[in-house]
Amino acid sequence: MQLPFKVEKRLTPSRTASFLVPIASMLLALVFGGILLLAAGAHPLVTYKAMLEGAFGTPGQWANGDFYNLSETLVKAIPLMLCGLGVSIAFRMLFWNIGAEGQLAMGGFAAAGVALFWAEHIPDPLLLPTMFVAGFLGGALWALLPALLKALLNVNEIIVTLMMNYIAVLWIEYLFYGPWKDPQGYGFPGSAQFPKAAWLPRLPGTRLHLGLVFAVGAALFIWVVLVRTKWGYEIRVIGENPRAASYAGISLVRNIILVMILSGGLAGLAGMSEVAGISHRLQKGLTVGYGFTAIIVAWLARLNPWGVLLVAFLMAALLVGGDQIQITMQLPASVALILQGAILFFMLGGVIFTEYRLRWTGWARGTTPPAKGMEIEAASSD
Repeated sequence: MQLPFKVEKRLTPSRTASFLVPIASMLLALVFGGILLLAAGAHPLVTYKAMLEGAFGTPGQWANGDFYNLSETLVKAIPLMLCGLGVSIAFRMLFWNIGAEGQLAMGGFAAAGVALFWAEHIPDPLLLPTMFVAGFLGGALWALLPALLKALLNVNEIIVTLMMNYIAVLWIEYLFYGPWKDPQGYGFPGSAQFPKAAWLPRLPGTRLHLGLVFAVGAALFIWVVLVRTKWGYEIRVIGENPRAASYAGISLVRNIILVMILSGGLAGLAGMSEVAGISHRLQKGLTVGYGFTAIIVAWLARLNPWGVLLVAFLMAALLVGGDQIQITMQLPASVALILQGAILFFMLGGVIFTEYRLRWTGWARGTTPPAKGMEIEAASSD
């Protein structure tokens, strides 16, 4: 039976749909989350209110100059921002970098190695810049291997980058459980604490550190590259049509390698900012899924660097709010993860309506709409 409508691709994406669809998708995700909360025995509005207050604080706290909740959300957002920017630049060129988690781990490993073993030989003012470079290189070199395999041998980058995550995570666990374990740490896994010259500066009274500046600077750099440079033009062309880019003389090998160095390096900076800004040591908790969540961040942001910063902040608010409802309402923190998944599902589903439209064609001549209740019978007889 012919349906009375057709799905047609738009000649140009609808601006109206691009504005309205994300709002509608977010509302639908919240409604879906509310249904799940009701099933769990919680009032949706009360729960959402508790999550907002946990992530951003209350007007009373702001009036007293207390922005601790907001600062904690920003702390959680920093690695999401850096990893999200890293994978988004790779996705722009259709290189599916699923390895940000491992690149983050190797960036943290390299920065921690500098702080633990080279600090005595580096002047204090140069220690953090050296850790910055080491963190970037740690992530970049870890991303370089799948880039070379893809560029030279056309090996599937999804499998390679995904599998390398586990190697990196197990490697740093081996270090802080074994050779780098602090002998004065009372048996707890983790390296010795870094010297204070290796600590990223923090906003007084909070844990918010200089990594936020790294993330904003990285977004500005990527925006300039994509919009204002020849290299950015090549990246965009490859992302739209790799074969046409090759015919135009654009080197796929060179761009794959350069883009993956930048992509892995930014994820490595996320690891460096975590060990130097939060834990001040290499320990368990460095790899908690930021690299995987960053993939969601990049897609929801439509690979826009400024959008990545905003979406990462909102994702971090969900995570911090989820911790809050676990404490105050005795609900599992996984509620926030369910909301993340719902938002991704509805957002990606909504993208269809920015690229396609439904056109009513009416019922075919000589046919009548099926009677109510007869659709199932007709389908079963087919």
